[in-house]
Amino acid sequence: MANATPADLTITPRDRRFGRGAAIRRWWLNDDPYATAFYNALSVTFPKGEGYFVESVRAFRDGTPPRLNAEINAFIKQEVIHTREHVAFNRHVADQGYDTGLLDRDVDAALALTKGRPPIASLAATTALEHFTAMLAHELIANPKHLAGGDEQARALWLWHAAEEIEHKGVAYDTWLHATRDWPRFRRWRVKSLVMLITTWRFFTGRARGMAELLRQDGITGPRAWARMAWYAFGSPGMARKIAGVWAAYFLPRFHPWSHDDRALIALAESDYEAAVLPPAA
Repeated sequence: MANATPADLTITPRDRRFGRGAAIRRWWLNDDPYATAFYNALSVTFPKGEGYFVESVRAFRDGTPPRLNAEINAFIKQEVIHTREHVAFNRHVADQGYDTGLLDRDVDAALALTKGRPPIASLAATTALEHFTAMLAHELIANPKHLAGGDEQARALWLWHAAEEIEHKGVAYDTWLHATRDWPRFRRWRVKSLVMLITTWRFFTGRARGMAELLRQDGITGPRAWARMAWYAFGSPGMARKIAGVWAAYFLPRFHPWSHDDRALIALAESDYEAAVLPPAA
């Protein structure tokens, strides 16, 4: 098992556009309001969240080794393109009549938790959230069930995003290691672990609240709605259940995002989204 970013890793921003002019259904994921609400609620968080990630990592770019500096620059380019594409996707969500005001306010409140604190607090939160996106990305590509039945352009967007999240999953963590290189190991572990616990609580409660709000606008409410949401997360397809082990690995003293080299999934995702984005050969 690796304990550092692979020496032969290349982070490549892929400038793709999805869904422009394409018809995407209101319940675009297998006509399932719960599945659609999960990804719609997640997408709403990305423009502001990824801007936060960029600023958090950029604050510690100066003085990094040349390779990490280059990886940070590529990370920033990828995140900027992700933001553009999710702004476009979120426009589709709004066009379907959904009001995302409550979701936007929740994102603002979550990001404000580190406001006024030293920049290292934002970097620690970014490191934890980047682990979340990498876990979700791995499962999204590895298990086709998650996006089965989805509209082609929407599926392609999520696969493309997932591939790049895997590719740059070590950048924030390596920046954290560099920024805290003079800290005692226990202090580094204690801070990152505490931040991950807080982040996990905010992530799950925030996404559940966002899903519930979008479902409410579809007329789906009450205990049965919450039970179905829980089943979607922990039963089938069970994203939350399936990432639990990788989530727990974050607390190991020698954890590194590249302890699990899953780059093979990048090519797998690319083969799918390229087929959706590019016209077939004559």
